[in-house]
Amino acid sequence: MNKYTIGIDFGTLSGRAVLVDVITGEEVADSVYNYPHAVMDESLPDGTPLGVDWALQDPQDYLEVYYHTIPELLKISGVAPEDIIGIGIDFTACTFMPIKRDGTPLCFLEEFRANPHAYVKLWRHHAAQDKANQLNQIAYERGEKWISRYGGKISSEWEVPKVWQILDEAPEIYQATDCFIEGADWAVWALTGKLSRNTCTAGYKGIWHNQEGYPSKEFFKALDPRLENYVEEKLNYPMVQLGTKVGGLTAEMAAKTGLLEGTAVAAGNVDAHVTVPALKITGSGKMLAIIGTSTCHILLGDSEESVPGMCGVVEGGVYPGFYGYEAGQSCVGDHFAWFTENCCPAEYKDQAEKEGKDIHVFLTEKAEKLAAGESGLVALDWWNGNRSVLVDVDLTGMILGMTLATRPEEIYRALIEATAFGTRKIIDAFNENGVPVTEFYASGGISKKNPLMMQIYADVIGLPIHIAGSAQGPALGSAIFAAVAAGKAAGGYDDVFAAANVMGKLDDRIYIPDPENQAIYEKLYAEYSILHDYFGRGQNDAMKRLKQIKKDVKERQQQ
Repeated sequence: MNKYTIGIDFGTLSGRAVLVDVITGEEVADSVYNYPHAVMDESLPDGTPLGVDWALQDPQDYLEVYYHTIPELLKISGVAPEDIIGIGIDFTACTFMPIKRDGTPLCFLEEFRANPHAYVKLWRHHAAQDKANQLNQIAYERGEKWISRYGGKISSEWEVPKVWQILDEAPEIYQATDCFIEGADWAVWALTGKLSRNTCTAGYKGIWHNQEGYPSKEFFKALDPRLENYVEEKLNYPMVQLGTKVGGLTAEMAAKTGLLEGTAVAAGNVDAHVTVPALKITGSGKMLAIIGTSTCHILLGDSEESVPGMCGVVEGGVYPGFYGYEAGQSCVGDHFAWFTENCCPAEYKDQAEKEGKDIHVFLTEKAEKLAAGESGLVALDWWNGNRSVLVDVDLTGMILGMTLATRPEEIYRALIEATAFGTRKIIDAFNENGVPVTEFYASGGISKKNPLMMQIYADVIGLPIHIAGSAQGPALGSAIFAAVAAGKAAGGYDDVFAAANVMGKLDDRIYIPDPENQAIYEKLYAEYSILHDYFGRGQNDAMKRLKQIKKDVKERQQQ
């Protein structure tokens, strides 16, 4: 009798679940549930306004993912609950929330429903940038060695700046909080009733180290005296390694999902990192880009090196025995969507509708007819700030070279090229700092649906690109870790390498660099690099000055 695991990927806008055969790796069924509250970036449900660069979520949406997707998987597949041996979940990160000791989010409590700081701060919540700036300055002044593990900068997207913002702007929320917790770990708590902290999010987003632990109490006190005992008071629950069984499914969740009480639940994981085994990647030098609304780059290395602008390096952060490196781009699919929603002419949309095509497909087909360099455009991919290698959320997007003859498809292609240049900049940083990138893999819906984009990436980075065999890479990766948590005795696996080799999959397509296009893109990349350094490294802070003017005006309007 075959055994199965469930993997659930909590993304930015939806939760995606897959049911996977542990013996064959076949994805037997899948289900998607869109969050009813989506991303709250302008106001709370009751109309309470949010400030500039806020991005919140309601954790009730995460529970609804369980209640909808798991029963649907059972219904579609016909698989018996007793044959499902494990559940694994992954999450965006750092997606962080304040909770009570019993796991209740503060935003569930009536007294805090109208307080924005009681909600989940999504990974792309950037309103704590001032705290990140202060943190970095203090870390350098104190000579904190750990900051080199994060490329020299802690991002506003990460844990400590977000917590510090809460303490500074809503001390009543900080005081009422028993624990701060990642969305990944809260989702595991919802299944098991047990609080735990996975080493992946702790290492990459929480400044935790496998040997050294957290920064010292003196460092937190230097940030704010009220933070001196932050770790002891607000993170007082156990750390768990990836692939660990945190607990079994509670009776309540078993009743709501249709699974059996006691079904093994794996430690939480990060959406990008958990995808690595889904592509059978089990060694160093192979960079994986998970391409979606944003892109996260994961690379395995054999040693711990300092790479400027990386998001972090964590021993065992992806696999035991390797150092897992992370980098990323904050805006990829998001800025394609921005363009189609705000800048695409009506005639293009009408024509796409007549031809029965998605507008992205329509624009891609037009962009595909252009030669590399034909548009005369070059863009910076900073519509949502820069995560790597500049680590600066206050940077903004730009397009250079437009004329009255510029067409929409030329802009669309320039935006695609910009994301490829951003990835090249990340690869160059690793290669130049002792962490070689010898192979490139891509996962995510865009990588499977947009051959033009993947070919442009191959031409820009100069490496063949291998494509994931699953459209649900993170969910498949979570199912793989679920099989490890269940263990061989239950029909799963005792280590992630064995599970990945069986359950992971690759597409037959490989994109090979075109030498002629490579030569053209080398010239365009040189121009991109000039703009990248000019606007991104302090020579011209026009982007930041404009953003500050915008913020000042909006704050006056809200008064």
